[in-house]
Amino acid sequence: MIKVGIGYDVHALVEGRVLILGGVEIPYERGLLGHSDADVLIHAIMDALLGALALGDIGAHFPDHDPRYSGISSLSLLGQVVELIEGQGYRVGNIDSIIVAERPKVAPFIPQMRSNIARVLKLVESCVSVKATTTERLGFEGRGEGIGAQAIVNLEKVGG
Repeated sequence: MIKVGIGYDVHALVEGRVLILGGVEIPYERGLLGHSDADVLIHAIMDALLGALALGDIGAHFPDHDPRYSGISSLSLLGQVVELIEGQGYRVGNIDSIIVAERPKVAPFIPQMRSNIARVLKLVESCVSVKATTTERLGFEGRGEGIGAQAIVNLEKVGG
């Protein structure tokens, strides 16, 4: 049995924060605002994974009012989501994702993002797709106010 999930996340860009995408620190004058490290790519992937099994969203599992998650690495949270999925008898088949940002240019960092995600999800890198696009200066991403990400995943029943 195969299950499919889709995830979407956005965060505002602000001064005084480090920019983390796909578990990679990216040099930039601003970072994403959020309770955790605000890694929109990982958040979109987590929501897709949870959604595939109808387990709610990341806010239900990791509420932004809980001090345990303040500043936490989203890769760590992704590992916890993997444990939930495995507990349901599933494993990740593959992931396709996209980062939407006018700036900074993230293409040079994509190989490390893929490696980070594959490691946590126990996948080979060829099963993890990370792409980046701009909005041609349209919308909040195009104006540099924030960054968005989308992901789609499939889960496979273990032994089925």
